[in-house]
Amino acid sequence: MGIRQYQVDAFTDRPFAGNPAAVCILEKWLDDDLMQAIAAENNLSETAFCVRDGARWRLRWFTPSCEVPLCGHATLATAHVLFTEMSIDEPTLEFDTLGGTLAVRREGTMLAMDLPAWPAQAIATPAGLERALGATPDETLEANDYLLAVMADAAVVRRLAPDIDRLKALPHWGIVVTARGDDGYDFVSRFFAPAHGVAEDPVTGSAHCALTPYWAARTGRVRMIGLQCSGRSGEVDCELLGPRVMLRGRAVTVIESELRL
Repeated sequence: MGIRQYQVDAFTDRPFAGNPAAVCILEKWLDDDLMQAIAAENNLSETAFCVRDGARWRLRWFTPSCEVPLCGHATLATAHVLFTEMSIDEPTLEFDTLGGTLAVRREGTMLAMDLPAWPAQAIATPAGLERALGATPDETLEANDYLLAVMADAAVVRRLAPDIDRLKALPHWGIVVTARGDDGYDFVSRFFAPAHGVAEDPVTGSAHCALTPYWAARTGRVRMIGLQCSGRSGEVDCELLGPRVMLRGRAVTVIESELRL
């Protein structure tokens, strides 16, 4: 059996930047173990599997080690594949997912993705966080099992060289490190989830579910541009819309292949 697979770089307009995701558009679901094995074989932060269901789509995401409840960049990548590679002529794509219904529409050369907003609550700095990061946060918060570590400035975020094994031992699903932006950006960030097979994620849509309301409250602006300053880096156009966030970005297909199963 052959399955067409696309590899898409999300939150960028050029190959080999942003965050790569693999996308498989299926006629019906594969066994969960097989989808997990495909994700492990791809060894990308996420592999997306999508099945049409009437006028809607069902979407699931897998890291190399587990299924996840929400993934922004692989949703953007899936919408890009449906719009550009499969010529789906619909104004808006609606995806039913473990994280609820997500919608993606075209806005000129960009894709606009509707995700939930995750307001963060201040917490005491967890034991071991400073040693794992090699830096001391000015503020520590929690949002939907993501830990936000707010640093003094963007330079601290950029030069972080965390101890991944120590980060892996922390109880939170993912660790978001952020600061006010530089070089024209409203904020910068990095994201780590080593306990779930992702040492550092290049550009993380779901992290911006928490970053958008956090920085909107501190900048007084509901629309901002964030830079996730990983080695590949990528820009996320963020807008706070009450209980939702609109994340805008571009994507480019870099590989089209066939899985032989």
